[in-house]
Order: sequence, then C-alpha cells, then structure tokens
Amino acid sequence: MTLHILVTGGSRGIGAAVVDELSDDNVLVHATSSAHGDLSDPTVPSEIWHNALQEMGGRIDVLVNNAGVFEANPIDLSDIEWLDGWERTMAINLTASAQLCRLAILHWQALGQEGRIINVASRAAYRGDSPAHWHYAASKAGMVAMTKSIARGFAAQQIYAFAICPGFTMTGMAEDYLASRGGDKLLADIPLGRVAMPDEVATLVRFCALEAPPSMTGAVLDINGASYVR
Repeated sequence: MTLHILVTGGSRGIGAAVVDELSDDNVLVHATSSAHGDLSDPTVPSEIWHNALQEMGGRIDVLVNNAGVFEANPIDLSDIEWLDGWERTMAINLTASAQLCRLAILHWQALGQEGRIINVASRAAYRGDSPAHWHYAASKAGMVAMTKSIARGFAAQQIYAFAICPGFTMTGMAEDYLASRGGDKLLADIPLGRVAMPDEVATLVRFCALEAPPSMTGAVLDINGASYVR
C-alpha cells in the first residue's frame, strides 16, 4: 500500500530534503509551504489538512510537522512588539503543529488505522537559546512535550509519535543565525566541527516515518554534532 505523507514547510531546508529523501520510496508526499497560507492564522492548519486529505484520496498515514519560524525577539522591544513576536512564534511553531496533530489523530481514530507523527523540534528545547530567541526555545520545548503526550496517550491505538531535535542545520534560518552569532566562534561549540546538513535530518525523518518500530514511540532523537548531549 502506498503511504500518504503530509510534510509542512516542504519547500526548502529540512522540509525539501525530507521530500527528496522520500522520493524513492513507495509513498505519496503532499508538501506545503508558506504559499499554502500563514500558519499564524488559526484557520490555516485545518485548511492545509483538508486540502491534503482531498489531494491524497481521503487518507493521510504520516504527518511531518516541519514548518517553523526562527525570528529574533529582543527583550528591549516595546511590550506589544515583544508580545506579538512571542505569539507569532508560538502560533506557527507550536499551535499550528498541535492543530495538525489533533486532526491527524482524529482521522486515524475514525478510520481505525495506524498513524505516525514526526515533529521536527530543536536542540533549543533542551539547551535553550539566546536572549532574543527564548520564545523559539519555549515553542520547541512545547513541541517535545506534546510529542511525548501523544505517544503515551495513543500508542494503544497504534498512533505513534516521534520528535527530532536538530542543532544548527544548514538552512536559510541557520545561515542568518550563524552570521549574527560570529560564525566560526559558534562552530567551535560543536565537537563535530560543522552544523548538520538537511539531508542528515531528513534521514531521521524517513526512518521515523517508515522504519522505526512501534516500541520507539515517544522517542526524542538528537542530531546536533554532540553540541548538546543528555
């Protein structure tokens, strides 16, 4: 049976690498991007889900929540600007992912079928991030906690959930951040000596989507060049 996989944020970076990684498998991938709507709008996740469902013949087997933003939010902004930045990041990185997870679970329950969720979180969920990015770290920590809760709550229904926590990955977001934080100096904090490549993260996503045994549900997988070990 052809697996139907929905990948958010699939136009560049990790998401594009995931689509490429899955291209040789017996899968049908529906990848979304910002062109499909702004995920900070609470109506968009449902629209994305139902459009993907329609395009894939009424069945989605795997959800990959990869879409996210990494935007600076310095504490010396005005109160309203800082709060707007906080809420935008939470809406896109956590709330939209939660909405899609909920719709996926309800879909699999209705069909009585197995389903898998892969949430692309971040090393920041455990290590934290800069003073201008603690909203990002908080959103990714929430994503990890959500993944664990889904795994514990729905494993008996053959609904499995995994979180992947990359460190710096060579995407557009990471390139900007590396430049802003000193580049080589920041790389010195990574024992491997380089950031992860999108295809490396995509390998883990593919494993969780297609190969990981059910007993792995709830696993949080690190891929950060040993820059944070736990």
